[in-house]
Amino acid sequence: MTVQTKPHFSASVDERDPLIAQALDSERKRQQSQIELIASENIVSRAVLDALGHEMTNKTLEGYPGNRFHGGGEFVDIVEQAAIDRAKELFKCGYANVQPHSGTQANLAVFYLLLKPGDKVLSLDLAAGGHLSHGMKANLSGRWFEAHNYGVNPETEVIDYDEMERVAMEVRPTLLITGGSAYPRELDFERMGKIAKKVGAWFLVDMAHIAGLVAGGVHPSPFPHADIVTCTTTKTLRGPRGGLILTNNEDWYKKLQSAVFPGVQGSLHSQVLAAKAICLGEALQDDFKVYAAQVKANAKVLAETLSNRGIRIVSGGTDTHIVLIDLSTKGLIGKQAEVVLARANITSNKNPIPNDSPRPPEWVGMRLGVSAATTRGMKEDEFRTLGNVIADLIEAEAAGNADAVVEASKVKVAQLAEAFPIYGN
Repeated sequence: MTVQTKPHFSASVDERDPLIAQALDSERKRQQSQIELIASENIVSRAVLDALGHEMTNKTLEGYPGNRFHGGGEFVDIVEQAAIDRAKELFKCGYANVQPHSGTQANLAVFYLLLKPGDKVLSLDLAAGGHLSHGMKANLSGRWFEAHNYGVNPETEVIDYDEMERVAMEVRPTLLITGGSAYPRELDFERMGKIAKKVGAWFLVDMAHIAGLVAGGVHPSPFPHADIVTCTTTKTLRGPRGGLILTNNEDWYKKLQSAVFPGVQGSLHSQVLAAKAICLGEALQDDFKVYAAQVKANAKVLAETLSNRGIRIVSGGTDTHIVLIDLSTKGLIGKQAEVVLARANITSNKNPIPNDSPRPPEWVGMRLGVSAATTRGMKEDEFRTLGNVIADLIEAEAAGNADAVVEASKVKVAQLAEAFPIYGN
């Protein structure tokens, strides 16, 4: 028999689709040549990349290991069970659902389990560092549920737990949520758990941004204080895009299975489960603890360097991977700083800060995160250099003469990027 080779199985992306091939190649080069300081990004291992591109992507499955709605799932069962077991070991909990396609969908599954439309939720205000999936009006969570917010102390810019308790007593939410996308300080899970119990609320911790710090032992764990925990496997956990749900409440184990499928999702992403299993296995290793500690050290140095250059740091510092900057004292908005940093090949993003404008074009904050550059191997010295480069760019932009500084900064950024290559490039 003559073996028939079909182009569909053998043609490369360069041959098949030059437009996409060029975009992919350009993105690879961009990541190598730029310093990534967006707090929600990181760099996955080669092993995670291999899993994401594996033939397992061809397999469609619904259900859970040992109880699928399709045949041919025996190897995906191995992968998913490994991810479940590793997540439970890593975060020291009794249950893990590894199927959510994102952190937002993990949160939606929790809402599906615990709430009825119109129920009250209490979460951190978006401008204080919260997340849109915790009740923002533009999100489903804010349309279907009655959302209320707690904030931060206007003087310290950290969560005022006494005020949170007062608001919780007034609102009496069904669900109290903490966590978010731009809160740079350590969270007091024990205090919030007590507040939730006092008002008869369930307590959800969304640790999307700090999951890797918790896994690495450099941030307190939400357990045993949280009733339920969600997170992403990206960000500080440096895995693929996807979500997790964790709990120790045995009454919810089966209910959470159906809350994810068929509650808010259909078929799972088989190859992503493999990538999740790999990243969770990596996070169980001793070198991950070294990385997590370096993340905190690098963020502290970056915040101190910027502060020493006269740039105001929201809350006065950081306990996590996030450094949040207030540009109003420099007469800038976040977008201006984001653009001038991008011209020097540093990627960042504008972000609201406490008491900021509700209009994104007017935000005066900028969010920086150190995880991706830490994964590349950068340490305190490199972050001192980066901090001074960022300060130079912000000062030049504020003075209206950024062009020369941008060119000088690009040289320094290129030297750093070349000294810490990605995937051996």
